[in-house]
Amino acid sequence: MRSFASYKVAQEHNGLTLEIYLKEILQYSGRKIQKLTRQKGIFLNGKSVFLQKKISTADTIRVLVSEDTAYGVPPEQGSIEILYEDEYLLVLNKPPRQLVHPTGQTTSGTLANHLAYHFKEQGIVSTVRPIHRLDRDTSGCVLFAKDGRSQFILEQQLAANELKRTYWALVKGIPVPPADTIDLPIGTHPTMPNRRAIHIQGERAITHYQTLKAFLPAAASLLELQLETGRTHQIRLHLAHLGYPIIGDGMYGVRSPLISRQALHAHSVTFYHIKNNQEITVQAPLPADFSQVLSSYTAN
Repeated sequence: MRSFASYKVAQEHNGLTLEIYLKEILQYSGRKIQKLTRQKGIFLNGKSVFLQKKISTADTIRVLVSEDTAYGVPPEQGSIEILYEDEYLLVLNKPPRQLVHPTGQTTSGTLANHLAYHFKEQGIVSTVRPIHRLDRDTSGCVLFAKDGRSQFILEQQLAANELKRTYWALVKGIPVPPADTIDLPIGTHPTMPNRRAIHIQGERAITHYQTLKAFLPAAASLLELQLETGRTHQIRLHLAHLGYPIIGDGMYGVRSPLISRQALHAHSVTFYHIKNNQEITVQAPLPADFSQVLSSYTAN
C-alpha cells in the first residue's frame, strides 16, 4: 500500500504554482518532483494535477512518500534538541548549517531525518511535518506537527497570524526609526534563481521590527523581528533593502570575521495548544557563535 503525506495550503501560499510550492515550501528537488510525477505520486484535492496548476488556500496536496518508510524521510540517528513536546507537536532547536528537510543534493543529516529517527525510537509512526522552515544557516525554533489534524490546525493558526515567529538579528547600522513595519513585496530574482528580490509584482511580505540594543561606536544593532508573512529570505532581504544588512550574511548582507553565517536566530514561537487552546511560547537559546559575536560588540 502506498503512503502519502498531506499538506493544507496556507493563505500566504495562495496563487503559487504547484511546482513552486513543492520546490520552495516543501523543498523537493527538481529530480524528486520528476520521479514523483512518473510515479503518479502528486495529487491536488484527490485528483492528478499538472505542475503549473495554481494552488489556492485550503487546497490539499498529497505527495507520495518513500514506500520503505512512513516518515517521509529516511530515519537517521543524530542529535536533536527538543524545546517542547506533547502528543500533538514538538518544537526543535535547529543548529546553524543544518537543513530542516532534505532538498537538492542534501538527502541526509537534516533535522527531519533525525526527528524521524526520534519518532522511530519512541515507537511513533508519523510523517515528519514541519509547519515552517528556516534557512540552512539560520538557527532556532522549528515547529513540527505529529499528525495531519494537528498540522492543519497549526497551519490555520499560521495563516491567521495567530502563530507568531520571533527572530533576533544582528545588523549593520542603527535603524531609523528604531521600530517600524516593512511592507515590501518579494519575488524571484531576475537573474539568480537561488535569490529573491524586491519588486512590485512579487508576493506581499510584511516584517515588523524593533531595536533591542544599539551598539556604539560599532554602528550595529540587535533587532527583534516578527513575521506576518513567510516569504523565502524575507527578513534578510527586507533588512538589506532598508540599508541594515544582517552581519555575516554573504548573500544579502555583509561578511564578518566574527561570524561565518548570518547572525539570524529564530528566538521564539508562540501558538495555541491543539487540545485546550492555551497560548504557549517556546524560546530557543542563542547558539554559541551568535552569543560570541554579540559579546564582542557589547565589549566595545
